[in-house]
Amino acid sequence: MPKTRRLALMALLTAIALTIFVVEAQIPAPAPIPGVKLGLANIITLITMRLLGKREAGAVLLVRVLMGAMFVGSPSTLLFSAAGGALAYLLMCLLAERFGPDRLWIVSALAGIAHNAGQLLACALVVKTPGVFAYAPVLAASGVITGVFTGLAAQYLLKALKKVKF
Repeated sequence: MPKTRRLALMALLTAIALTIFVVEAQIPAPAPIPGVKLGLANIITLITMRLLGKREAGAVLLVRVLMGAMFVGSPSTLLFSAAGGALAYLLMCLLAERFGPDRLWIVSALAGIAHNAGQLLACALVVKTPGVFAYAPVLAASGVITGVFTGLAAQYLLKALKKVKF
């Protein structure tokens, strides 16, 4: 893929991910537990990783986290999103090729758990108490549920893109 086309595609994917993140921030949380959200922007991170590669997916994620915190967040949003995003991204890099495109939902579910673990670690450092880890079972369950959903969505979108010879 030519460099200019690759860069334009990265910009487009970043804009889509940021738009999804901003819209999702306006949706009430699916559960009355801090930290539980759908994580729909992760669909774009997964798609970017499969289409363009790990480095490009990391760049899209980084820009989305930074700009998302500027548009709808606060410094704590940036801290928690960055910590969760970094752990989820590392796990996706390790597992994406091992599981292949037909099992992307497994990678996404595990990344959802990693994201929530990163957020809990950041929160524990900020509030200086391990008590926040009491949320871990609920956040792990929500990470699996939302991760499976976003992973399946990414899988189906990738299949659709192949049909249109993207």
